[in-house]
Amino acid sequence: MTDAIQGRSRWLDAVKPYAEKGPLAAFFLGVSSGFPYAMIGATLTTRLAQDGIDKKAVTAFTLAFLVYNLKWLWAWVVDGVRLPIIGRLGQRVSWLLLAGVLVMAAVANLALVDPTSSLLQTAYAAILVGAAGATYDIVIDAYRIETLKPEQLGVGSGMSQYGWRIGSVAAGSLALILAARIGWQGAYLACAAFALPAMLTGLILGEPERHRDPIARRGMGEVMASITGPLLEFFRRKGAFLVLLFILLHKIGDTLANLTFRLLFDDMGYTNDEIVIYDVGIGFWAYLIGIFIGGILYARMGMKRSVLFSLILMGVSNFSFAALAALGKSNWGMAGAIGFENIASGIGGVTVVAYFSALCDLRFTAAQYALISAAASIVGRFLTGTTAGTLIERFGYVDFYLLTTALAMPGILLFWLMMRAGLIDASVGTAATTDPGDQPAA
Repeated sequence: MTDAIQGRSRWLDAVKPYAEKGPLAAFFLGVSSGFPYAMIGATLTTRLAQDGIDKKAVTAFTLAFLVYNLKWLWAWVVDGVRLPIIGRLGQRVSWLLLAGVLVMAAVANLALVDPTSSLLQTAYAAILVGAAGATYDIVIDAYRIETLKPEQLGVGSGMSQYGWRIGSVAAGSLALILAARIGWQGAYLACAAFALPAMLTGLILGEPERHRDPIARRGMGEVMASITGPLLEFFRRKGAFLVLLFILLHKIGDTLANLTFRLLFDDMGYTNDEIVIYDVGIGFWAYLIGIFIGGILYARMGMKRSVLFSLILMGVSNFSFAALAALGKSNWGMAGAIGFENIASGIGGVTVVAYFSALCDLRFTAAQYALISAAASIVGRFLTGTTAGTLIERFGYVDFYLLTTALAMPGILLFWLMMRAGLIDASVGTAATTDPGDQPAA
């Protein structure tokens, strides 16, 4: 009886951190963060492919994601510009509401364009969704980091990834199902509602307790300081340039592979229903399992070792799609590849995001995390948009996914070297400390 009680107590202790206010808020923020990505990612890829658009043109649309990589250019506005009227709700809450409305409007605009009539108009609409989604991401990431306590960064990152995955998968699945019944226009309009959870979270919880307003800005010099300040603070840290190089390199292979999966499935002859079942359905649950495992690994192994392990796992997971391409159409093969890849991504989503969150200074949360998250995928997205279609047509899917596996190695080696040199501990910011005035935690 005593063993049973102790086992139940250990189980409750393990689950309790996920039910706290900060991690729950991170979950709902993640839901709204994930859906714009789905609208211009796999969902738009499927829509264009089914409309008979050329592969090179389809992969070129991934350049719309590059807007996310430019978000650091205007992130300082979210940190320092007070909005009229709704600004009384707080800096973060007011921007959550504005950015949420902009995302809904941009998705509605994408719903109304016809790719078969004008690819250019569709591209403009996709870029607008990217710009609005990137702005929403800036606010959501800042709100999440400032709401979570330092000891909640691992669990909170996991809950954020849970929300992101649920939001992106639910929006993507709903779009596929509705598109087959009422058309793509109605599907996109319905999905715009996924912007609401983050807006409601901000209204219910209010301004984050850990939010720190930067020094007031009035003149042009102060405005320039607000732009350069977050960058200068980051690059004054020991090993900052190596940290940035790691951020740029670590996800090249993963991004290059992930943004082309739907092309592979379409060429292999999978139907929309099969994609929903295997890619969306199995992938969804596998990702959630990966997030849960990631939370355990982060707690047991610590930040550094768990990040290194997840980087290796994510690199190897790309190999499974080379095997699927060589095998040919197989539902079991697709399930295995999708399952492995999503478990690896879920683990990395917890460990790597927690590390990136810890890099922020609480005075510049929005600007610094925007820079970090933008840099994390810019190279992979650029390569996908400019070369992926050509590489697939020239070398075939098998060699293409083998290449993405090899591209994971530089990031893995660099992180290992940074660990050996003690640069991981030296690079974290005040988001990793209990008190913003403390020194960064080792």
